[in-house]
Formats: sequence, C-alpha cells, structure tokens
Amino acid sequence: MEHVKKKHHQTLAFIWLLIILSSLTSKSGSSSSESSQNRKHHFVLVHGACHGAWSWYKVITLLKSWGHNVTALDLAASGVNQKQALELNSISEYFEPLTEFMTLSVNEGERVVLVGHSLGGLAISHAMEHFPHKISVAVFVTAFMPGPTANISAMYQMDWNLATTLVRPLKLFSNKDITKVLTLSHTKYSSVSRIFVVSEKDLVVSPNLQRWMIEHNPPNRVVEIAGSDHMIMMSKPIDLCLQLQSIAANYD
Repeated sequence: MEHVKKKHHQTLAFIWLLIILSSLTSKSGSSSSESSQNRKHHFVLVHGACHGAWSWYKVITLLKSWGHNVTALDLAASGVNQKQALELNSISEYFEPLTEFMTLSVNEGERVVLVGHSLGGLAISHAMEHFPHKISVAVFVTAFMPGPTANISAMYQMDWNLATTLVRPLKLFSNKDITKVLTLSHTKYSSVSRIFVVSEKDLVVSPNLQRWMIEHNPPNRVVEIAGSDHMIMMSKPIDLCLQLQSIAANYD
C-alpha cells in the first residue's frame, strides 16, 4: 500500500512539474517568438532492446507540452508491434518500422531530430546512412554509436546483459548480419550531426564502453546527465527533454 501511495505522489509531482514547465515555456515564447529555442521540432524516438515506444512516455508528454511534434516508434517485434522475435530473419527487418517511417512519413524537405536509446543507436545509425537529408541531428542517448571506422561487432557483444531484463524477447542477430546491414559511410552517415548523451550511473552500457565509442567515433558534442541511470527517459526525463530541446535548437 505504501508503495502504491509513493508511486501516486511521484506521478502527481511529475504532472505539476509539467504544468509549471509548460507555463514557463509559453511565457518565454511570447516574449521572443523568433528565438531558435522556441522553434518547434519533430522528434523521432527509438527505444532500446526489449522495450518499446511506451518507454518514452514521460519524454513524449514533456516535449508535446512544449509544442513539439513527437513520434515514438515500436521497432519490429517490440512494444505493440505484431511481429514475433523469431519471425525476424535479419536486423534490417528489426529496423523496418523506422525505415518505413523515414521513407513514407518524413516528406522531402522536412528534417527530424532522431533520438535513439541503447540498442536503438544501431537503428538510428542505419537511418542516418539511408536518409541523411531527412535528419537535422541524431542524438545517441547512452546508445550504441557505431561509425565508418568503429567496430560494430565489439560494441554489439558487450550489451547482451541487457537481455536479462526482457520485456519482450529480442532476437540475437549474428555479427555477420549486423556488419552487412550496418555499413556506414563518411559521405552519408558522417554528414549528419551527432550528439552523445552520457549516463553517469549506467550499469548496462558501461562508462568504459561509452568512452570507447566517443573516442573511436567522435560526435559533434557530448552531454552528460548527472545522476541518470541507463533508463534516462525514466530517471531524468526533464533533464533529458531540456537537453533535447537545446540540441534541436542548435542543429536546426
């Protein structure tokens, strides 16, 4: 019972914070409508292994309350997507919902802010290679960040401890398949600005791995969210949203 009460109080506190932040945002927007910080953006959120679009619910609520357009996708066999893990023959099929969205729902001339969490970093990397002209900036939230010269298979092998916290089963794709599908180039992938969000207390994507990716595939900017764990969108949603809004404004 005490646990339920605590959760209820946390939810109420979160709602009040939303109201306050929305009020502050609308006031600042009215005084400087031309400010880049007040420009509205389209954020496309891609979840990590075994999760789904639902994992972004706090971030979705905040960004929408600030007037942004937000799309949170379920990758194949994730969230409410109807496919089952064993039906997937390749990691490209796992990425398919994002690929279809970028093809069909993002119009020519439109650019989105692409955000990937954890294993979702591989999905947004694939999108960066195929749709660089449709992405204003890619944000890797304590995510796998391969590159034209980074070792994809080395990163991939280090994250399977995440599969011990399954919400839906995740198929383990082969290194050969991943390397074949995720062939990233300097001309396309590297033409998209990249930001890496470091989680201070991540126990899944270790600090060593985060530093390795940043060193071997340097992003345009590194942001650290103090006190956050692997699920930054749950533990520090307001901090993450403020960073996302700032990033979008600076890479419009």
